[in-house]
Amino acid sequence: MTRQNLQEGYSNLSDFDFDLFVIGAGSGGVRASRIAASLGAQVAVAEERYFGGTCVNVGCVPKKLYSYAAHYRDDLEDSRRFGWSSQDLGFDWGTLKANKDQEINRLNGIYKSILDNNGVTVFEDRARMLGPNLVQVGDAQFSARYVLLAVGGWPYIPEYKGSEHAITSNEVFEMEQLPSSMVVAGGGYIAVEFASIFSRLGVDTTLLYRGERLLRGFDADVRDLISSEMGHHARLILSDDVEHVVKENNSLRIHLKSGLEIEAESLLSATGRVPLTQDLGLENTAVKLDERGAVCVNEEFQTAEPSIYAVGDVIDRVALTPVALAEGQWLAGKLFGSPARDVSYHNIATAVFCHPNVATCGYSEEKALEAGLEIDVYVARFKQLKHRLSGREEYSLFKLIVEQSSDRVIGAHIVAPDAGELMQGIAVAMTAGATKAQFDATIGIHPTLAEEFVTMREKRVSRET
Repeated sequence: MTRQNLQEGYSNLSDFDFDLFVIGAGSGGVRASRIAASLGAQVAVAEERYFGGTCVNVGCVPKKLYSYAAHYRDDLEDSRRFGWSSQDLGFDWGTLKANKDQEINRLNGIYKSILDNNGVTVFEDRARMLGPNLVQVGDAQFSARYVLLAVGGWPYIPEYKGSEHAITSNEVFEMEQLPSSMVVAGGGYIAVEFASIFSRLGVDTTLLYRGERLLRGFDADVRDLISSEMGHHARLILSDDVEHVVKENNSLRIHLKSGLEIEAESLLSATGRVPLTQDLGLENTAVKLDERGAVCVNEEFQTAEPSIYAVGDVIDRVALTPVALAEGQWLAGKLFGSPARDVSYHNIATAVFCHPNVATCGYSEEKALEAGLEIDVYVARFKQLKHRLSGREEYSLFKLIVEQSSDRVIGAHIVAPDAGELMQGIAVAMTAGATKAQFDATIGIHPTLAEEFVTMREKRVSRET
C-alpha cells in the first residue's frame, strides 16, 4: 500500500490499532505515553533495551551514584584536619557496582510500572517503521494515528586503528573489576565526569583532549578553573588525540598523534553521542535526518512525515533528561487535547558532576558578547571555608552576567561542591526575570557558599573591552 493510500485509508481514530505508538521508553517516551494515556488515548510503547533510557541505565543516575562514591575519598582525607582520626576504609568496586545495579533495576521497574498502571501496551522488542502509520514489532504489525520517535542517542567512537579496544559510557558501568589505569578520551562533560570519578577511586587516570581547554561551550572562567582542578588529580593532556591503539596482553598501548605513547589497562572513549536513528525503517517514510543523523522536526516536534513526531536526544536540540520530559509532556497534550505551556529552551540550568561540580544557567560571558549584548560581569574566585581547615587546594568560582540595559541577571556560573543544588534556585530567579539589584537586596545566609551570589559588588571588565 502506498503512503497516500495508507493515510487515506484511516479517516478516524477507530481505524487505527493505537492512537499513539511510541518507539523508545526513555524519559521523553515514557512521559509522552503516560500523559497521552491519561487523556484517553490508546497508547503502545516498544522498547528493545531497557526502560528509563540512557539517563536511568547508563547515564546521569548511575554516573551520579559513582560520583558520590568518589567524593568519599575527599571527605575521608578532609576529616583529619577536623579532628577525626579516620582510617582508610578501603574501596570495593564490586560492592558499588552491585548496589548500583540494584538501584537501576528498581528504577527500571518504576518506569515499567508507570506504563502498566496507565494502561499502556508495552512491547519489549525492537520496532521499525513500515510506513507513515505502520509499525513492525517482531513479526507483528500495528497501525497508529501518530508515531513518536524517542529512541535517544548512542556513544560515538572515532575511527582509528584499534578503536575496537575502547569502551564507552555504556560499558563502563558493567566493568566487573576496577582497572588500575585508564585513559579517558574527550573533553566534554561526560569525559570530565568520568576522569574525576576514576581518579578519585584510585585509578591512575589520564584525561586526553584534542582541544586547548576542557568543557567547550562553557564560560571561559569555568573552563580555566576546571582544567586547573583536573590537573591536581589526573594527568591532563591537551591538544592531542588518539592515533591508534595496540592491545598487548592485558594492557593497551595508546599512540597519540603527537608521538607520545601511553600504556593503560583501559581506554574510555567519551567523545560525544549521536542520535540513534539507524535501522528504524525511516526510509519507508518522509522523515528527514540532518548531517549528524538527528531527526529533523519543526517547532511542534513534527517531522516531514505529518503523522510522525520526535522528542529527546534523537532530535539533538538539548540532550538533557528534563528537556526530554518537557518535550514529551507538551507533545502528548498537544496531540490529545490538553496542551501545556510551550517548551522553553531559555535559561536551562545544567550541571557537570566533576570534582568540584560545575553548574551553569543562561549566557556565558562569551555568548553574551557574541550576541551583541552590553553586559556587566561579576566574578568571585576563592577557597571555601571548609578548605581553610582541610588544607585542600580546591577553589570555587561564582560568576554573574548582567544585562546593562535591564539590570537582569542573564547568566550564572558556579564551580563548587554541590553546584547543581545551588544553581536550581538561581535558575528560578533568572526565569522570573530577577535583576542584579534584587540579588543585591537579598540577605545572604552566612557562612555559606551560596551567599556569594548576593554579595558580589565589584564589576570586572568584560573580555571584549
